[in-house]
Amino acid sequence: MKRKYEGVIVLKMQGQEEGLDEAVGGITKELESNGATMEQIERVGKKEFAHENHAKQNHGYFVQYHFEAEPSVIDGVQEKLKLNDSVMLQHYRRRR
Repeated sequence: MKRKYEGVIVLKMQGQEEGLDEAVGGITKELESNGATMEQIERVGKKEFAHENHAKQNHGYFVQYHFEAEPSVIDGVQEKLKLNDSVMLQHYRRRR
């Protein structure tokens, strides 16, 4: 049974802002190819971190995805996006 999810993905776009559309589109395609139905994509924008992270990044570009998918889709997408160099962080939660 499909459920509604919200995913927040932080992209490493330092010096690569021109590739933002391509990165957001690639993540959207990855979600859809795994069976997710996109409802909304919100580009929250560039945000500074309170502390420099392990990758020596002091900011990231936040994108919020609202979609509907089977629970098994989340695990598959997380594994694939771990291999994507432009994805710094990803977090998913089920919406009510």
